[in-house]
Amino acid sequence: MKNVFMGIFALLLMASSSLMAQKQTSMKEHKIVFHLSTADTSAYRSLTKQLNNVLAVWTDAKLEVVIHNKGIDFMRKDKSVLESEIQALKDKGVIFAVCENTMKAQKLSKDQILPQAIYVPVGLIELALKQEEGWSYIKAGY
Repeated sequence: MKNVFMGIFALLLMASSSLMAQKQTSMKEHKIVFHLSTADTSAYRSLTKQLNNVLAVWTDAKLEVVIHNKGIDFMRKDKSVLESEIQALKDKGVIFAVCENTMKAQKLSKDQILPQAIYVPVGLIELALKQEEGWSYIKAGY
């Protein structure tokens, strides 16, 4: 019985240590750039959940999603399935950066893109610049 209580105590101690570590890191500035380049709509849903999960813990985190290649459907007016979620995330400060090179290659104009977008000349360069500035990188989706 003593071993059972010691085991439970150890588990509680580890859980509280993990929570304390997350709380302590929430005091520093967090900057994360997400990379979205897939046409998979389930990855889009996963991305919006991931963004909300980060903001639930780090409410002041700076988050940017760089969208290029096949991921551009995420921000296309005629193909986006998550416009309300995108708007809600923009309202929380998330930046959605659309690659102008991709738009040019796919013959898209800015009026075909959701109004929540900002534009960057080259998505891959935006990703590199953010990382050079100390932003953490996460591949969006799964």
